[in-house]
Amino acid sequence: MTREVRSVYFVDGARTPFGKAGKKGIFAETRADDLVVNVFRELLRRNIELPPERIDDVAVAATTQTGDQGLTIGRSAALLAGLPRSVPGYSVDRMCAGAMTSVTSLSAPIMAGLYDVALAGGVEHMGRHPMGEGVDPNPRFLAEKLVDPEALLMGKTAENLHDRFPHLTKDRADAYAVASQEKTAKAYANGKIQPMLVPVATRSAEGGFGLATTDEPPRPGTSLESLGSLKTPFRPHGRVTAGNAAGLNDGATAAILAAEEVADELGLQKRMRLVSFAFAGVEPEVMGIGPVPSTEKALGKAGLTIDDIGLFEVNEAFAIQVLAFLDHFGIADEDPRVNPYGGAIAVGHPLASSGIRLMTYLANEFEEHPEVRYGLTTMCIGLGMGGTVIWENPNYDGKKDN
Repeated sequence: MTREVRSVYFVDGARTPFGKAGKKGIFAETRADDLVVNVFRELLRRNIELPPERIDDVAVAATTQTGDQGLTIGRSAALLAGLPRSVPGYSVDRMCAGAMTSVTSLSAPIMAGLYDVALAGGVEHMGRHPMGEGVDPNPRFLAEKLVDPEALLMGKTAENLHDRFPHLTKDRADAYAVASQEKTAKAYANGKIQPMLVPVATRSAEGGFGLATTDEPPRPGTSLESLGSLKTPFRPHGRVTAGNAAGLNDGATAAILAAEEVADELGLQKRMRLVSFAFAGVEPEVMGIGPVPSTEKALGKAGLTIDDIGLFEVNEAFAIQVLAFLDHFGIADEDPRVNPYGGAIAVGHPLASSGIRLMTYLANEFEEHPEVRYGLTTMCIGLGMGGTVIWENPNYDGKKDN
């Protein structure tokens, strides 16, 4: 049987508010799988035109797949959310790019005509499951010098990136971080972020029951002076601080994907068309440079150049990682096309969930910018990788060729 390649659309995306990891965080006593269930249910509520039995597969990512993030969470969360038992599911692990990989892994069979509709997601409860919990790195990594020991500590890889690009100074990283906080505060003030959030009921042995409706990590009013006084925990007199890096966070995201003709049949939104995607490997010791080769690969597969991209959603694991990406492509630190709503330095980075947050932001930005034809979502990935997805804006009005 010969099949035609079909267009895949991002139909809708949503997320929980992101919380601070730890005993005092808003989700300290909330299960990770329940975070996913909340987002699944909200997406199905918002998209009532989608019969749940039409969902062909569910993929949910988690970096630490144990406890309430284990048990093949794609399948278990689907059952807990009330999807028909006929809907299968599976788990994904590509560290920080888990949710991004959920989307790309499900998009391929949709393109091939094997699936019609799919549900992608990602979750990380770093309070319950700290990064690296329970892992047992093979001794060959160090014994055979396959990687430097610092490759296993993300903060140290960020310091290594500063070493490689000394012109990307701490002052520039701090200035970028302040801008991220300011853009997030402005986006909240203008009501841009709130519609993407799914309220989550919370409980605390001390505080009782509550309702999480906004992100916990943002620090509005952050200044260069306040960032300049922060400690550099990964290296004495270093450049990476808690202020110019994403924190440790809890949260979940999810998105609906569909083939073009199926979206039309069901009356679903077509918010972004997937153009191309790519993942690339780099030296684990400087994993933050990963978005550069993955973006070059994705652009090449799409027949585009960086000049064709009108909006960028770059995950802010560390400010230096974003600056290295921008510097490589000749984009100014303060370019308004980059992370218009702010990014992970402000709202947080619950590892495997962040890829769909980037996509949801971009889908909303596309609606505000019909003059933009193409945008991308990109992120660095632990152990030396990068991932990029290029999207086309269905609202593009042709008035500007970008």
